[in-house]
Amino acid sequence: MLDLKGYGPALLDGAVVTVQLAFLSLTMALILGLIGASAKLSNSRIAVGIATTYTTLIRGVPDLVMMLLFYYGGQVMVNNISDMIWEAYEIDFFFQFDPFISGVITIGLIFGAYMTETFRGAFLAVESGQIEAARAYGFTRWHTFRRIMFPQMLRHALPGIGNNWQVLLKTTALVSIIGLTDMVRVAEEAAKAERMPFHFFIPVAFVYLTLTAGSELFIRWLDKRANVGVVHGS
Repeated sequence: MLDLKGYGPALLDGAVVTVQLAFLSLTMALILGLIGASAKLSNSRIAVGIATTYTTLIRGVPDLVMMLLFYYGGQVMVNNISDMIWEAYEIDFFFQFDPFISGVITIGLIFGAYMTETFRGAFLAVESGQIEAARAYGFTRWHTFRRIMFPQMLRHALPGIGNNWQVLLKTTALVSIIGLTDMVRVAEEAAKAERMPFHFFIPVAFVYLTLTAGSELFIRWLDKRANVGVVHGS
């Protein structure tokens, strides 16, 4: 990356933070998505209710509001709990929210809700006859999931996972609002100091474009690999 009036190294470090944030958030979102989809498709009314409440609440609140609510509202709540513990037991307890961890958790929670619906639709797309055949052959529920459901579900889910990943990647820009020194935050501070917004934000836009374009190519390759031997339109 060019020097950019001395801000180049900081922007590069910020880009690394952005990538780390995106991949950790994706990991959390995938795990929550699988859990949420399994809960929605379970026979437990409690699990279905919890998963439905989670997806409805998260998808109904803007991402920026959720970010601010979790980081600032969560810190206030922890401070109040700390004060209560001190008044009741004179135990000094304090926890400071970290912007990076808060960003990962918030983005992971947000996209976990979207992944839940992606995985739920993918599970439903698997032919029930194959599941019944697996049970007839004596497969356990775990083996049926691992050998039959999951590979086929993943093939159906890949387009949705790819779309969610692209949006998640761009959503990482929101963490600059809570003080995380990602490349957007560095570019914003540099633009204010030098009064040259285009000079700093265009490289940031180019980095995001490169990441999303590379991701699109990788997702297409994965989709092609996952659909080897599959006849479409039959």
